[in-house]
Amino acid sequence: MTADPTPAARHATLDELGDGVFRKVRQALGVEAFGVNGIVLPPGTEWFRHTHERQDELYFVHRGRAGFEAGDMRFELGPGGLLHVPARTPRQVWNAGDEDLVLLVVGGSGGYVGRDGELSDPADLERRRAASAGDLDAIRRRGGS
Repeated sequence: MTADPTPAARHATLDELGDGVFRKVRQALGVEAFGVNGIVLPPGTEWFRHTHERQDELYFVHRGRAGFEAGDMRFELGPGGLLHVPARTPRQVWNAGDEDLVLLVVGGSGGYVGRDGELSDPADLERRRAASAGDLDAIRRRGGS
């Protein structure tokens, strides 16, 4: 039996991906199903106004304050903020705060593939139902790290 040279999962931090504004997450982690990058904008900087012909983008503000222009809208989002920009919509982002702005940007096209996840352990089905109903005790860590 030949071992699969591709690891089952890969991990990294944005800092490990290098310095600079654009951090290529997809390449570093071997992601093939969608585009994903980190953007780190220092205070007083902006990224270029641009469009994508086929790709929607989802922006997640991890840290800092982001200014956005998307189509005819102009607004700001703080940590935890999310923005979806459809393909062909002009967009621009800038650092609207006084600390580094850290974004995760995910891009894709071709549509949602649907929920295709399956529990690895069928015994977890009841725990999942309880957690979905709001019972957080059902998902408390049980030993381990």
